Amino acid sequence: MTLRVALIQTRTPATQEAALAHVAPLIRQAAKDGARLILTPEGVNLLEQRRERREQAVTDQDADAAVTGLRALARELGVWLLIGSAIVRSGREGDGRAANRSLLIDDGGETVAAYDKLHVFDVTLPDGESWKESSVIRPGDGAVVAATPWGGLGMTVCYDVRFPHLYRQLAKAGAVMIAIPAAFTRPTGEAHWETLLRARAIETGCFILAPAQGGEHEDGRKTWGRSMIVGPWGEVLARAEGDAPCVLTADLDMEAVDRARRAVPQLTHDRDFDPPASRP
Repeated sequence: MTLRVALIQTRTPATQEAALAHVAPLIRQAAKDGARLILTPEGVNLLEQRRERREQAVTDQDADAAVTGLRALARELGVWLLIGSAIVRSGREGDGRAANRSLLIDDGGETVAAYDKLHVFDVTLPDGESWKESSVIRPGDGAVVAATPWGGLGMTVCYDVRFPHLYRQLAKAGAVMIAIPAAFTRPTGEAHWETLLRARAIETGCFILAPAQGGEHEDGRKTWGRSMIVGPWGEVLARAEGDAPCVLTADLDMEAVDRARRAVPQLTHDRDFDPPASRP
């Protein structure tokens, strides 16, 4: 079985209405090119790091103009669409933080799976750039493998890519594809993006689908772009060469997952072991 997928690389503006207007033509192009599964990056509805403006903009999931517009677009085009993530109210009483939520939409426009980003980006980079995502984003509580007509889709977001045990669990739970929508910073993107994506593919025997934000955004942040599709043997099947908005497509031979896992059956070779002993 062959699946044509498309990744949408965006430079999301700072309002949901503008975000929908930005991404919709790219999704239409992907559908016209024959993609059956289309994926957008992290924060496709809203990228706004200025706290007051973000707090004013964030809404409930079902009231978000970009989310509702993208659901309608999936239904109109008859495609499966991964909203890589939307920044929406978490729905948790007493917690004013938002959720960084990935949503899988089927070809009838229905939400069939949702995943809240597990690992939040709290770092100070060597160049002095500092992020504390936990102050505004409530981490999720569980992993998700969503059923699709082409096999299980593991749902992750951005910083999750640095936690390989999550990806191994997704593969063991039935994922044959894993999505990694992202808004990587330029310093970390240049240093680690491709290496991490290829490593996650190799160790799971999954297709890795990584749509990214790219360029300089209205709120001043700069993201790396370079969206990428990686095969289960670790081979790069398609990559965006820069950070400009674009559509990236590839035809996935879904039988390649079984071939890679037969060649190196690492998912069956786990062993229990004692934790590392402290030494004087």
